[in-house]
Amino acid sequence: MERFAALLDALVYTRSRNAKLRILADYLLETPDPDRGWALAALTDGLDFPAVKSATIRRIMAERVDPELWALSRDYVGDTAETASLLWPEPVLAAGEMPPSPPTVSEAVDTLAAMTRANVASELPRLLDRLTSSGRYALLKLATGAMRIGISSRLAKTAFALAFSVPVEEVEEHWHGQQPPYGPLFDWAAKGAPAPDSTNMPLFRPFMLAHPLEEREVDLADYAAEWKWDGIRVQVVRAGGETRVYSRSGDDISATFPEIVAALDIDAVLDGELLVRGSHQGGEEGGAASFNALQQRLGRKTVSKKMMAEAPAFVRLYDALHVEGEDLREGSWTQRRARLEALLPRLPRDHFDLSALIPAADFGALADLREKARDDAIEGVMLKHRDSPYVAGRKVGLWYKWKRDPLLIDCVLMYAQRGSGKRSSFYSDFTFGCWDGDPDDTSGPGAELLPVGKAYFGFTDEELAWLDKYVRGHTVNRFGPVRETDKSLVLEVAFDSVHASKRHKSGLAMRFPRISRIRRDKPAHEADRIEALRALVRD
Repeated sequence: MERFAALLDALVYTRSRNAKLRILADYLLETPDPDRGWALAALTDGLDFPAVKSATIRRIMAERVDPELWALSRDYVGDTAETASLLWPEPVLAAGEMPPSPPTVSEAVDTLAAMTRANVASELPRLLDRLTSSGRYALLKLATGAMRIGISSRLAKTAFALAFSVPVEEVEEHWHGQQPPYGPLFDWAAKGAPAPDSTNMPLFRPFMLAHPLEEREVDLADYAAEWKWDGIRVQVVRAGGETRVYSRSGDDISATFPEIVAALDIDAVLDGELLVRGSHQGGEEGGAASFNALQQRLGRKTVSKKMMAEAPAFVRLYDALHVEGEDLREGSWTQRRARLEALLPRLPRDHFDLSALIPAADFGALADLREKARDDAIEGVMLKHRDSPYVAGRKVGLWYKWKRDPLLIDCVLMYAQRGSGKRSSFYSDFTFGCWDGDPDDTSGPGAELLPVGKAYFGFTDEELAWLDKYVRGHTVNRFGPVRETDKSLVLEVAFDSVHASKRHKSGLAMRFPRISRIRRDKPAHEADRIEALRALVRD
């Protein structure tokens, strides 16, 4: 457990993404099973101990520390686990008595899992008494699932791939079928065992992504054009008699959209855009409401029949990765499109339709169509090379995205500060950044988030309350009135123009930036690159 505590300390105080990757990779290489698997699960929110919550810690501390001291300390430190680890009274040892040995991560997990509400008040202190301050902090973070150390699930998988020299796409492929402590996954990557068997399991596959279209140097004849719809990218998977719906980050959102789960009864892995029906219906692709309508259903653990009736969900299909046991990903886009078109009549029309192609002879005609598009659910245009296989990640030359005006870019929240006046109690001023480099490339110097703008409006009161709570729960550092967050939240930022600026480290300054929407569905490593923003600079 103390070694896991040292890992957390190292990750907290390391700012470089590539340095974090190396630290975590070294830990995975040097730590035996099953401790490394449990540690990996803790870092990726793969553990849950129902008996241990923040309120549990507060009750235990109230029996040992003066309430006023606890309240003042907690307010100053800003974190329950850290405050408790520092204030925990050291156990009194008899003369000559040796301090108890610290538990391993595996032992701690087993003990925490066995705790109930009836015995947690006696069992948790026994664990804490066996640890140093840093060990107590690590244990409480592990127990409550609130790591907040700037490690995303994607970064952890990338570190795993780096540690054992396996492709991160293959790690993604096998990850979702495994349970902590991931024994078969480590056997495969570290010991050369066969890959985990995922046959007949409804697993997530990594998405294929697009590069921003910066120059019109591609030959439009080689590409198919279709609308970029403004919902959330999803993967609908059926295998082994079970259907699941995954977000682009691999989160299982099936419970939020039960009508989609019930609608697919053919073994397949389908890629598409999740939308909700609007009040109008005209046209082959009509009926898609704006993202604001969809947002009412996002993040809900249960969905009422009334909500499903008022905002019925459907998937506008883009691609087919598997159909009835056949892996289509190595085939061309043209081949996959044909299979998707052939599959469509077998799918319920209320819940699935096909993203139509845009006929355009040249870029001028395509640009004209793009600018005239006034559907609230259209975000821009996609260009897909007709010969492209379906490959994980963002590969140059295969798929491009061409967003519609106003200018929009996906940024990562970096810092927050309280507002003034009526907003003085809320964190409402947000600084965000884009990647300088590729965060998925571990072979070079690494990517860095550079601030590109600051915004304090564009969100609703409800969104402000959510953002304020997010900042408080994801703070990793403080600089006077400014809080630094853990670089995990993507914000879609709208702006009028961008200009070169010597005052900013990024060399760029946005004009009139405002937060267009909160992209809770999008992982941070998929946010835009500095070069995409730089390409929009106009003299």
